[in-house]
Amino acid sequence: MYYLKTISCSVVLAILIGMVAVFPARAVTESELNAPSAVLMDAKTGTVLFEKSAHEVRPCASITKVMTLILVMEAIDQKKITWNDEVTTSSHASSMGGSDIWLEPGEIMTVEEMVKATIVASANDAAVALAEHICGSEESFVIEMNKKAKSLNMKETVFKNCNGLDEDGHVTSAYDVAIMSRELLKHKEILQFSGIWMDELRDGKTQLVNTNKLLKSYQGITGLKTGTTSKAGSCISATAERNGLSLIAVVLGCSTGKDRFTDAERLLDYGFSEYSMYQVQVPQEAVREIPVIGGMEEMTQSICRLNDHLLIKKGEEAAIKNEVYLPSALEAPIEKGDVIGKLIIKNGGKQIAEYPIAAAASVKEMNFNDVMGLFLNAMAS
Repeated sequence: MYYLKTISCSVVLAILIGMVAVFPARAVTESELNAPSAVLMDAKTGTVLFEKSAHEVRPCASITKVMTLILVMEAIDQKKITWNDEVTTSSHASSMGGSDIWLEPGEIMTVEEMVKATIVASANDAAVALAEHICGSEESFVIEMNKKAKSLNMKETVFKNCNGLDEDGHVTSAYDVAIMSRELLKHKEILQFSGIWMDELRDGKTQLVNTNKLLKSYQGITGLKTGTTSKAGSCISATAERNGLSLIAVVLGCSTGKDRFTDAERLLDYGFSEYSMYQVQVPQEAVREIPVIGGMEEMTQSICRLNDHLLIKKGEEAAIKNEVYLPSALEAPIEKGDVIGKLIIKNGGKQIAEYPIAAAASVKEMNFNDVMGLFLNAMAS
C-alpha cells in the first residue's frame, strides 16, 4: 500500500500514455456523432475518410464565409485588391446584425482588418463590406460565389448571401463544405488568420476572440470556421495537421456548440490514429543509363524527380511496392525532359500513384555529316 501511494505523477502519466498507445482510437460510427451530418476529408487528396449523411442538404450558417474568403483570397492573388486597400462600410453592411464588429456607415478599415474580423470574430458586417469592395454589391458577389461553387462541383450548394445568415434556399452539405474548405486551404496566408485566438481592432478598442474553441484544446488545429443560427444549429469546419497529414472535419446541425467541438475532435482523432502520409522514394532502378540507337551519344540518363506523399492507412507501409517501366534502349533523337518511362506505386497490389521517368539530357540523331566529322577527327588524331 505504501508503495502505491509513492508512485510519482510522471510514472502514472507514462502508464496512461502507454495505454493510449496500446489502445488506439477506434473507428468512428455514425451513431457516436451528435451531428446529423458530417464528413472527414484528407486535405491533400480530397479523399473522404468518414461520412455521415455527407450529401444531405442543410444550412451551414457562418461557414458560408469560407466561400467569401476564397473569393477574397483570389482577388488578392489576382491583384484586384491588396491587403492594405481601404474598405468603406456601406449602410447595408452595417445593418447585418448577428455576429459583427459594429461597423458604422462610412467607417473605413483595411482588407486585412476586415478579413481578420470575418474569420476570427465571424463578423457578418465585415464579410459584406469585403463583398461590396470586390464586386460593388453583395448581390453581385453572391453570383460569383455560386459560380465558384459550381466550378468546384459543389452540387448541393446554393448561396443567397455572403455571411450565412438564415435565408430560404441558402443551403449546402457537409461534403460541399469540406470541398470549399480544402480550396481555401490552398491559400496558405489564411492560416495566419484562422489560427488567431485573440486580437484587436480600432487601436485596441475592439477585442476579437475566435469562435473556434478547438484552438485552445486540440493539438495541431489550424482553423477554420464555425457557424451557428437557429436553422443551421451549431456547425464547424475544423482543420488540423500532424506529421504532414492535413485533415478537414465538417460537422453540421449540432444542437449545442459543445457537441460540434466534441464531434470534430472525434473525427480528427480517428483520422490521425488511422492514417498517415507515406513519403515516396525514387528507387535506384528508375535512375540509370539507357543505350541510344542512332544517336551522337551512346547513352542517356533516366531521371525521376519527385517530392510527394501518399495517403495510406497506418501499418500499410510494408505493402507499398514500386514498379519501374523503362525500355532496354531508345532511338535518337531524344529531347531533354522527354518521358521515356514510368514509376508506378502499388499498395497491396493496387495502383495508387504513377510518376513519369524522363530523359536527363538531349541526344542528337546521327547523320552523314556527323559521321564524316567523327571520321575526320579520328583520322587527324
